[in-house]
Amino acid sequence: MPITATGTAEPLAHGGDLSAIRRRFPEAPEPWIDLSTGINPVPYPVVELAAETWSRLPTRQQERALVEAAAVRYGVRDPATIVAAPGTQALIQLLPRLVAKSRVTVLGPTYEEHAHCWARQGHDVAIVSDFERADVTIVVNPNNPTGKLLPQEMLRQDRGLLIVDEAFVDFLAPSASLAGNLPANTIVLRSFGKVYGLAGVRLGFAIAEKRIADRISDELGPWAVSGPALEIGRRALADSAWLQAATIRLTADRRKLDALLVSAGFAILGGTPLFCLARHPDAERLVEKLCRHGVHVRRFAHEPQWLRFGLPAGESEFARLGGALT
Repeated sequence: MPITATGTAEPLAHGGDLSAIRRRFPEAPEPWIDLSTGINPVPYPVVELAAETWSRLPTRQQERALVEAAAVRYGVRDPATIVAAPGTQALIQLLPRLVAKSRVTVLGPTYEEHAHCWARQGHDVAIVSDFERADVTIVVNPNNPTGKLLPQEMLRQDRGLLIVDEAFVDFLAPSASLAGNLPANTIVLRSFGKVYGLAGVRLGFAIAEKRIADRISDELGPWAVSGPALEIGRRALADSAWLQAATIRLTADRRKLDALLVSAGFAILGGTPLFCLARHPDAERLVEKLCRHGVHVRRFAHEPQWLRFGLPAGESEFARLGGALT
């Protein structure tokens, strides 16, 4: 069967590319502090898993247990409307293949993979600063990298198919999420790895009315999520005490990060409990300086004065960041 190419566009720049940064700055001290990703720097503690979790194919019972834990965690009444996937990025790439060629608007600037993946599948994609009429509307809420949070009443207006990426909503009030009271023709994406600091597990969720959820599940196919990811995810999602403690810690650390950046001459533009977006007139020089000190942050080609800082993991990393900025 012939295979149709979908294009060979250059990959987008993302955080977490420490190997490339290390090659550019071989004299930087180790270990590097990677503040470029917006991932919880203190991960959920993973206990030893049973041997068969690694050696056997994941079962439907394991998947149901994970989805039921996700339903409780996200306030979703019907677990059948939740689909587990090997990371939210896999869902971002899959969804454009399920929709006929459409007019797609992405509220931006935001996470660039959304526009990139829909354009690769031949959709007519526009990045817009405000809502416009379209077949498909994509919103990251709270936004990455600005942290802007749109109210639910704005999202609940009739817009065709609505996709809301809630990767950074977990540490906010439950009312910030659409998942628990989903509008018709809406898909909500939730990230596991960012919240629980376990990005390597590769786990994410789509929440949608059952006809859409079934279509996504069919496209993913059997055994989409590994057995270890099913078990780790189930345990973490059920641990509300850990999430509450993490929320308190991250909120305090975010305030501390803001104060440190302001003292270094930055203007705080926004963010979430997992990252801060800041502006500095000499940001490009500061990036080089930080890298020489073994600190990696996220920069933006379209806004050269913007830098996004993830949260340092504890006092020693805060001290190294402060030293690098002074």
